[in-house]
Amino acid sequence: MKKVLCYLLLSVVAVSFAQAQTIQLKLGHYAAENHPASLAAKMFAEGVEKRTHGQIKIALYPNNTLGSPPAVLEQSIRGDVDMALPSQGQLGLHIEKFNCVMLPFIFESYAHAEKVIDGPFIAWAAADLEKIGLVFLSNWEWGFRNLTNSKRPVNTPGDVRGLMVRTPPGLPYRAAMEALGAVVATVDFNDLQKALREGVIDAEENPVAVIYSNRIYDIHKYLAMTGHTYNSMVHVINKKVWAKLTSEQQKVLREESVAAGTWMRKTVRNAEAEQIEKMKQVGVQVTYPDRDKFKAMMKTAYNRMSAAAGEENIKEFVRMVEAAK
Repeated sequence: MKKVLCYLLLSVVAVSFAQAQTIQLKLGHYAAENHPASLAAKMFAEGVEKRTHGQIKIALYPNNTLGSPPAVLEQSIRGDVDMALPSQGQLGLHIEKFNCVMLPFIFESYAHAEKVIDGPFIAWAAADLEKIGLVFLSNWEWGFRNLTNSKRPVNTPGDVRGLMVRTPPGLPYRAAMEALGAVVATVDFNDLQKALREGVIDAEENPVAVIYSNRIYDIHKYLAMTGHTYNSMVHVINKKVWAKLTSEQQKVLREESVAAGTWMRKTVRNAEAEQIEKMKQVGVQVTYPDRDKFKAMMKTAYNRMSAAAGEENIKEFVRMVEAAK
């Protein structure tokens, strides 16, 4: 009987100890629950939990549950949220170098962008992330941003003039649209559908996957594949939280982040053509403007971004881009 009681006591202690060793982490992001980013986040959380044998459990907060993208990023910097998936535009509010990624029409393709941001760019910018209290895990995806509106087809830069376009906060988003003569309004993404339905905003710009997963095509029947700027989700973790993990746990988090990001990239890029076709089938008119004509209008945008991102930073980034062609 004593042996049984001792065994039960030891079992309780072992379970309690195991539970005490469990690390609970929060990951907040802005993608809709049916967007590939949410599926990638689930893949990441499941992979980490499996490989750490339940030592690390990750609670997911998609679709701006914890606040707007800039707010969630700030919470991650403070340590109130352990991990986040900000875009370069959101990081650019804190670190000048990240604004460079969103120079209008700077990348020729997904492969070109990937070669730059995974290679020389992050090697150049990662230390700046650590200065504000974040550790870089990997780049995921978001995509080339395109323009939708409720007024007219967009075939030339002149077709954008006068449209009231919603952009996220941050100069890189505004600068490209204002260079084309649009009137820019900053509307929280959670309020975007309402603003579009009420006609308060004429247009918005986002990657195809966002337009599709958020059913913006139900409201806007004109989609112009401008591909004016590119950005991705950047998977970051609070530096103090990272320091508390063992080297093996850090290795698992980084490897699972890379795996999830790689899957998301393939999924987003492979799905674009099918999503565009489905939007066409419900009455969306899709145009493919000459990007060179739009790029020719970007002088003021480059000047403004040079001032915001730092002229030397812009020069260094352009050098990376040219070398990667």
